Amino acid sequence: MDRKTPLYDVHVAEGGKIVPFAGWLLPVQYETGIIAEHEAVRTAVGMFDVSHMGEFLFTGPTALDSLNHIITNDYSAMPVGKVRYGVLCTEDGGCIDDLIVYKFADDEWFVVVNASNRIKDFAHVSENLLAGTHVEDISDSLVEIALQGPLAKDVLAKLCNADELPAGYYTCVRHIEVAGFDCIVSRTGYTGEFGYEIYVAAEHGVELWHALREAGAEFGLIPCGLGARDTLRLEASMPLYGHEMDETITPLEAGLGLGVRLDKDEFIGRDALIAAGEPQRVRVGLEVTGRGIVREHQDVYIGDELIGHTTSGTFAPHLKKAIAMALVGSGHAAVGTEVEVDVRGRRIPAKIVPMPFYKHA
Repeated sequence: MDRKTPLYDVHVAEGGKIVPFAGWLLPVQYETGIIAEHEAVRTAVGMFDVSHMGEFLFTGPTALDSLNHIITNDYSAMPVGKVRYGVLCTEDGGCIDDLIVYKFADDEWFVVVNASNRIKDFAHVSENLLAGTHVEDISDSLVEIALQGPLAKDVLAKLCNADELPAGYYTCVRHIEVAGFDCIVSRTGYTGEFGYEIYVAAEHGVELWHALREAGAEFGLIPCGLGARDTLRLEASMPLYGHEMDETITPLEAGLGLGVRLDKDEFIGRDALIAAGEPQRVRVGLEVTGRGIVREHQDVYIGDELIGHTTSGTFAPHLKKAIAMALVGSGHAAVGTEVEVDVRGRRIPAKIVPMPFYKHA
């Protein structure tokens, strides 16, 4: 049976269109519609319930060593209050999941994983912990709200001491009072826009949502659903598990090299990634130059040669053009390369372009 976040009744009252997603019942959009929600985030501010995400707490004297063993990135020199991306890999180098790691203390780390992989991820990390590390799945104790857009700080400043908010991208504050509630606030998000992600005890989630809605009214804040979350992340060229990565795709093929430190002494999957050498296929951005919209799982050609397949695709509301991401052979990945995408038997022209498609000022 699909689960409900603590904000489910709020979404119904807000007019949210509820759909099943990753084992949860969540709003795909509200009465405003996906395009209006997308543009609110790009030009003003939008708010998402992302309480379906998974959160694990790693503690103990060897917690850092366990993270460095399990995850592709290096967390050794990471200061308290920093947030860093990483990937869980199989021994063969495939992607189990991507995640972000928050450092609360030398012996306390907060890790956020994708909702669809929460159970699988927890089993994987639990099986691979070093002695002296404890991990706890604390997902059900939290509500997570993403406040995204150029006016996000203006909204939060009405509910907290703005001087205490995290200033740098991928930084966090573990304890900050927002609307009277103790919260974790990070300068992170999945939209490619300025914004924050706010974690609060589950029992206070509804009150915090309403406080943010009231504080954001003068700035044009609206609630946003899964539809806008997907179009926003695609414009920003952000990967999605099950699309740009899975256990058959390595993080280097998926273009996630910034989160992979092959110069570490070891991590699960490192030897396989090194043995594989330079990736023979890579993730690229496509701009559709013909008529039509490209979706995922569609073949990409140069002439009669099949060079890869799309992983995600949509019409980008802010950019006002059709875009996609694809995995193609590395010999065909040069920017400017003209290709065709097979959409239900019809070839649609496109070209390889730099990513991200959109980057905020």
